[in-house]
Amino acid sequence: MKILHTADWHIGKKLHKTDLSEDFDLFTNWLCRIIEEQQVDVLLVSGDIFDLANPSSEARAQYYRALIKLKRFDCSIILTGGNHDSPAMLDAPKEILRELDIHIIGGLPENMEDLIIPIPGKNTQPEVVIAALPYLREADLRRAEDGNTYEDRLEALKTGIQNTFFKASEICAAKFPTVPAIAMGHLFTAGIETSESEREIQIGNLAAFEASRFGSYFNYIALGHIHKPQRVAAAVPAFYSGSPLPLSFSERRDEKRVLLIDSLDGWEPKSIPVPSFRSLLKVTGNLEELIFKLEGLQEKKHLESLVEVELKEEQYDALKLYALDEMVSAFQQEGYRIIKHRASFENQAMGVSRSFGEDQQLQDLQPKEVFLELIKEHEYDPEVRQEIVAAFDELLEEVQRDENTAL
Repeated sequence: MKILHTADWHIGKKLHKTDLSEDFDLFTNWLCRIIEEQQVDVLLVSGDIFDLANPSSEARAQYYRALIKLKRFDCSIILTGGNHDSPAMLDAPKEILRELDIHIIGGLPENMEDLIIPIPGKNTQPEVVIAALPYLREADLRRAEDGNTYEDRLEALKTGIQNTFFKASEICAAKFPTVPAIAMGHLFTAGIETSESEREIQIGNLAAFEASRFGSYFNYIALGHIHKPQRVAAAVPAFYSGSPLPLSFSERRDEKRVLLIDSLDGWEPKSIPVPSFRSLLKVTGNLEELIFKLEGLQEKKHLESLVEVELKEEQYDALKLYALDEMVSAFQQEGYRIIKHRASFENQAMGVSRSFGEDQQLQDLQPKEVFLELIKEHEYDPEVRQEIVAAFDELLEEVQRDENTAL
């Protein structure tokens, strides 16, 4: 049986107000060709189907169009919710879609058996069983008796994730004891490739989950949430497929891919590169260097190339800021568009660092801690507060990635 693993579609995504819907249409057309050529039996999409919990009508329409395209090739489709998705919104049409052999698990159901999806082979007997675990929210995992300290809370969340995967494996073993099993998951695991600044980030309200806690029952673990494709150091093959499209300038050098597993050959996936439909370019330097680099842009793809410009100078100079704005406004080059620009001054940054260096308490605070203190002043419903914090985590992740990336 052939299983294709992808994740983090983020339908409805806008990159600095630039609509990426055309990019996604090109990806789904390409994905259809891969499914047909490879004769794929099962398509797994591990979370973050949409970019927003309440997607626009255009994003929803694009989602259903994609499903219709993909179903033409008679493969089972299983989609799980991510931290960007609304479980209720995803689950609403699941009864209808199930009749089309499209299975949606938006959030953790009350009955864990509803997560377990057997996939029949040619003789109608199950050839593989999928434990389709969605993004696990804090409300799904914590109990009233769990500790209240920060460390107790994190350990309770990690234990909850571990127990959920273990319960899913128990159900698979009891109902389908001789059938290979695959788990889907949408979470942040420890040991993945990150930059120095990302290692303290808690993505999606959860600290890094140690991959060893997945256990050894499942034959393969299909992960979503991290956009950079990579393997996780678990006891079994466990992979982030990564997002199929670059969703920020920090992802512009990632090798986007989908993963294909052929159970006849084992459970190590084959990487299939996703074509690059659009170039994301970052140009950095002083004013003279920026002008030279922008005049020499050559990398072109099917869609318009998007450009981020960063002016880097030693001394603060308001005239150079004005010149940067004028340069960006006057930029006209067919096939390219500047969608983001900013400036940084080395000496100014050093001065700010020195001024805050005297206040050790402020210096010791992490951005997340400051943000949590600020929102305490507002009365939010628990669900709304959780979405706000999750959105902050994603923004912080993108900002810190951008700060560590240069042309």
